Amino acid sequence: MDPLSHLLSLYPVRTALDVRCRFGAPWVLNHQGTPPGVAPYHLIVRGEAQVGEQILQTGDIVVFPHGGAHQLHIGDPALASAQHSTPGVLQLQGNHGDGPQTDILCGEFRFDADSGAGLLQALPHMLVVRTAGRPDAQSLRYLLRMLQEEAEAPRGGSEAIIRQLALALFALLIRTWLEQSLAVPGLFGVLAERRLQAAINGMLTAPEKPWTLEDLADASHMSRATFARLFKQAAGATPADVLTQLRMARAARLLDDGRQAGEVGEAVGYQSEAAFNRAFKRQYGVGPGAWRRRAPE
Repeated sequence: MDPLSHLLSLYPVRTALDVRCRFGAPWVLNHQGTPPGVAPYHLIVRGEAQVGEQILQTGDIVVFPHGGAHQLHIGDPALASAQHSTPGVLQLQGNHGDGPQTDILCGEFRFDADSGAGLLQALPHMLVVRTAGRPDAQSLRYLLRMLQEEAEAPRGGSEAIIRQLALALFALLIRTWLEQSLAVPGLFGVLAERRLQAAINGMLTAPEKPWTLEDLADASHMSRATFARLFKQAAGATPADVLTQLRMARAARLLDDGRQAGEVGEAVGYQSEAAFNRAFKRQYGVGPGAWRRRAPE
């Protein structure tokens, strides 16, 4: 498994795509803040929209990983006409604006509020990916086109097809963002730095191994000092901190599968169940036993 696929497998995401907006300018779309673990997104399938200082064009995607309140609009929001809703495979929101038209598909990426926090915190407050005219976004562009076709002309199975297509959206979105961005923060910064990929891949594939700074530096063909400096610069954290985060994310998945704490601790590199319990509680605020007993999402 490649490092990005392995990383994303530690943070399961559920995707909802439930609203289609068709607005004539001037228009405004206000979105309230969301609870932890819920990241709203908007796909511009036709026309343009403004969010903050950014102008989004056809094929652009904007995500709010931290769930902050936001506003999309064209023209003066104070002059926007009233909106109306129509039920369907996707709820259709429209208005009576007679200016240039914008079509938007809106949904949410939903993570476990506790275990998904580390991944979402590694993303910026607003993430924009552009697809028009970009060869590196071809797969993402195809996916958006299929979502658009199923939303605009629903047929038998469209609801299931939209749900399955939306599941692939997050992984394609993150891959394209990594390929387009010049500066990437946190965990994704390590993936984007080619010189560190051997080290992060080792942590992901063998979290139970007693990795030392020297082991990781050797895997990356660097001196310890150079490796530590480059890793901290890319991740904003030490290799030990990142290793612990990845171990705890893996542990959470194993506990969700019904494994016992002692077995899980050993699988992620802890010889002592007590030490594992302490580390897990520091990460998530509850011990492994309480985690297993919590209500399913």
